[in-house]
Amino acid sequence: MRQFLSFAFTFAFAGIALAHGPTPQKVEESIEIAAPAAKVWEIAKDFAGISAWNPEVAKSEGNGGNAVDATRTITLKSGGELQDSIDEYNDKDMTYGYRLAKENVDAFPVSFYSASFTVKPKGDDASTVEWIGRFYRADTGNFPPEDKNDAAAIAAMTKFFQAGLNGLKAKAEGK
Repeated sequence: MRQFLSFAFTFAFAGIALAHGPTPQKVEESIEIAAPAAKVWEIAKDFAGISAWNPEVAKSEGNGGNAVDATRTITLKSGGELQDSIDEYNDKDMTYGYRLAKENVDAFPVSFYSASFTVKPKGDDASTVEWIGRFYRADTGNFPPEDKNDAAAIAAMTKFFQAGLNGLKAKAEGK
């Protein structure tokens, strides 16, 4: 009986080890902009106004302004919509944090994300913008298809952040 219990115990924990699920991923992007931080923040501070500077976004609409729990719906140029919700917003420190409120894994291969967006002064006429996202892939099973795995999620988030930062830079620098 003791051998059976030992075997059963070992087998049970081996199954748990194999079914560990996805690991969280992280993307950190930043850009230096030749414009004062206040000017950059004025462009980017409207949570629902992301379509004005991120070329990946065809349209964006919001409810609740920039208050905690305000939402925005973004329509991606590649097709599909995502809905985000504000977790924190600090106009003085030029930063906000938000999370995915309604996923669309066919449009964006991520099942959940949270992100922070911060504008920092770098002298009088320059700034640095940091955009950090933490997320899980679209398919959280053990054997996701290529279009919904960690690599696809990282690529999509990186592309979205880089396009947005480059669009913000172009708009703030007047190019």
